[in-house]
Amino acid sequence: MGDVVLMHFTTADYVVFALLLVASTGIGLFYAFSGGRQRTTQEFLMADRSMSCLPVSLSLLATFQSAVAILGAPSEVYTFGTQYWFLGCSYFLGLLIPAHVFIPVLYRLRLSSAYEYLELRFNKTVRICGTVTFIFQMVIYMGVVLYAPALALNAVTGFDLWGAVLAMGLVCTLYTALGGLKAVIWTDVFQTVVMFAGQLAVIVVGASQAGGMAEVWRKAVNGSRISGLDLNPDPLERHTFWTLGVGGVFLMLALYGVNQAQVQRYLSSRTEKEAVMSCYVVFPCQQIVLCLGCLMGLVMFARYGEDSPLDKGYVKTNDQMVLYFVMDVFKDLPGLAGLFVACLFSGALSTISSAFNSLATVTMEDLIKPYFPNMTEAKATLLSKGLALVYGLVCLAMAYLASIMGSVLQAAFSIFGMVGGPLLGLFCLGMFFPWANSTGAVVGLVAGLAMAFWIGIGSFLMRMSDSIPVPPLNTTALPLFDNMTATVMTTLVNATRPKLRPSGVEALYSLSYMWYSAHNSTTVVVVGLIVSLLTGPMKEKDLTPGTVFPVMGTLLFFLPERYKEKLCCVTPLSTPQKSKEIQPYQMAKKDSNGAALCKEDTVTEDKEMESDRAQTEEEDDLETRTALPSCQLAGHTVEETVF
Repeated sequence: MGDVVLMHFTTADYVVFALLLVASTGIGLFYAFSGGRQRTTQEFLMADRSMSCLPVSLSLLATFQSAVAILGAPSEVYTFGTQYWFLGCSYFLGLLIPAHVFIPVLYRLRLSSAYEYLELRFNKTVRICGTVTFIFQMVIYMGVVLYAPALALNAVTGFDLWGAVLAMGLVCTLYTALGGLKAVIWTDVFQTVVMFAGQLAVIVVGASQAGGMAEVWRKAVNGSRISGLDLNPDPLERHTFWTLGVGGVFLMLALYGVNQAQVQRYLSSRTEKEAVMSCYVVFPCQQIVLCLGCLMGLVMFARYGEDSPLDKGYVKTNDQMVLYFVMDVFKDLPGLAGLFVACLFSGALSTISSAFNSLATVTMEDLIKPYFPNMTEAKATLLSKGLALVYGLVCLAMAYLASIMGSVLQAAFSIFGMVGGPLLGLFCLGMFFPWANSTGAVVGLVAGLAMAFWIGIGSFLMRMSDSIPVPPLNTTALPLFDNMTATVMTTLVNATRPKLRPSGVEALYSLSYMWYSAHNSTTVVVVGLIVSLLTGPMKEKDLTPGTVFPVMGTLLFFLPERYKEKLCCVTPLSTPQKSKEIQPYQMAKKDSNGAALCKEDTVTEDKEMESDRAQTEEEDDLETRTALPSCQLAGHTVEETVF
């Protein structure tokens, strides 16, 4: 740690940190013993599908704004400047596409798990492949997300490492297992407020100590930290407008479009309209978070200039540098350092609680319920709570493993980033290409995962052979706008590499990590389509109504009718056929605006939908008359599919 004494916490700091844990537990206990008291799986896993727009949107934001991101963005801006801010451009499409493509399809099918969609669209094998991939991704990742900030905190302040990990892990497990999704969403809202407060406090105090925001800006301009628009189209460049603004869209889609943790929040919304609105509300919040991260980096630069605590040897890694800066700024202000640490751990809590809840949901819905269809509701709810508890303990075990393995932390984050792209590709294959079949889906997913691991491991080994030192245990070596996209394989090392342009396979290994998601999801779609066409494409009559978004019919409007029919793009916007006895799902109530209802939901939702129906019926009639022939999304008179 160099020659600098550890900066210690005051009693006030510990009190603020303890209050965060007490408040989070309190919210969990409140939902455990109020309302329906979490007696049904519908309430425990789906919050009774009764959430309104604001808590859902703040929860969407908090889920992927982890401690790693809070520490990562400022150190990225401090080191390389504000080029990273252009990531905000990717949020437009990254949130619009989920709002108008993924949410309508998934919401109208009334699913509990995103992977149920894969069975409806393909078959059970594809569903289980998707589920297992997701569980593998989340389990590896959640221990790291808990351990990494605790390690950085311990290194800078001497804060007890395992005390922090256990306190967080147990509190999180407690409120997730007792309070269900409602508790997770409302604690996320509280933790989002704490995160904003912590970051704002650092920026305000840090800027005033540096001589005001104008002075901070002047120093940043003089130090060449304010970046212009870099339109270099080279995909090997780490950060340009294209890698951030276009590659970032695919990262956002992998998170906000098909990740179970987020899909579950959309599906817990009262109505489809509220789910779409929550996507719109996340947009300005994401921009604010991005700006706060960038501003904190600039305030750090104004304080230290080119002479960083990292160069002086006070700290060993970038994430520790941000914590050192915070402790330095707040050294004469008791309680505020505690607020920032509470902000940091709010990030970790909101992420791992979502992981526990979404893992319990997919395990229950995809791996247990299909094989035990006669399980009673009480038993199923108890089992769901047990699963949340088990995953909480698994998380602590993974945190312990992370502590033993050290630099493998990098690989754990990378695996997370590598798996997101192929899963996005799998959903896109099903939703946009009506002729894709289940063989194509499985082969495509395997090809996408193989490609992801090949590039990830290849780039890691290439850097090792170049004898460029890979930074030890630097979990924020990447400017993670959120941890879910973490691919620590592409560390800041790229910046120090001599500018020889790699060729052949080396060029593939040098791909900017921002393109990983796009590259891997495209692999799944291309391989999936080729295999589907070779093994006999899906017939129109075999498609489950409502599982295909009508994008192909619209794009291929110029083709003659008979070709469209061959390509399975002509299903009109009418009631889908009832002759689907093969499906293990029975048809239920029809609903005129497409948001079809499960029998148990009809009472609560009919009232809420009444006003929506009145507004949309006229539009729906008009659409039905004018829409181009296409494989239709869950029609305007949808036959519902429920268990």
